[in-house]
Order: sequence, then C-alpha cells, then structure tokens
Amino acid sequence: MKKVILTAIAASILFTGCTQETQNKIGRSIQNWTGTNGVLDVYAGNKLVRRFIKIDKLSTAYGTSDDKPRPYRYGYGYVDKNFNYKVDNGEKKVYFEFSDYSTSYIFYENPD
Repeated sequence: MKKVILTAIAASILFTGCTQETQNKIGRSIQNWTGTNGVLDVYAGNKLVRRFIKIDKLSTAYGTSDDKPRPYRYGYGYVDKNFNYKVDNGEKKVYFEFSDYSTSYIFYENPD
C-alpha cells in the first residue's frame, strides 16, 4: 500500500512540473497501460440525451495552421441508444465532437 501511495505522489510531482502537452502525452501513455472503457454522457439541461460507450480517449482539437487548441473535443465510441452501457444490435461506432463551452457532459470509466 505504501508503494502505491509513494508512486501516486511521485506521479503528481512529475505532472506539476510538465507542460500541458507533456501531461497529455503521459496521460495517454498511462491510459494505454491500464486500458480504458470510457463513457460520455451528454445532457440537455437535466436530461441525459446521448451516451457514447467504449471510448478509448477524448482528444482536444488543434488548428492546422496555428497549432492552437480549439474549444471542442472529439473521439470515437458506440452510440448507446437505450443507455444500458452495452453495444446492442444497431448501435454503431461513430465519430463525435462536442463543444467545451456549450455542452454539458460527463466523461467517466464504465462502471460495469
């Protein structure tokens, strides 16, 4: 247990000394080691209107000529039409984008 805590402390110190891009690269590497099963819930007000499952990562868009981050994120995942956290018949893998400014969303690891 002590080893896990010390590793977590060392990782947090490492992250605070890095640029945001370096942190993102390290985070993606860690994700690849641990595997992901991300879920993105999109809300309209208090109502869940869309769920994407089996997402390996969300990416921030960057401009092609100025290389500056854009205010939206994107990824690939399956549309979970019936919100049951499973890929059912007819639920296809799709590309999606959403705005960081106007979209209410939660991204988390699948609890199942």
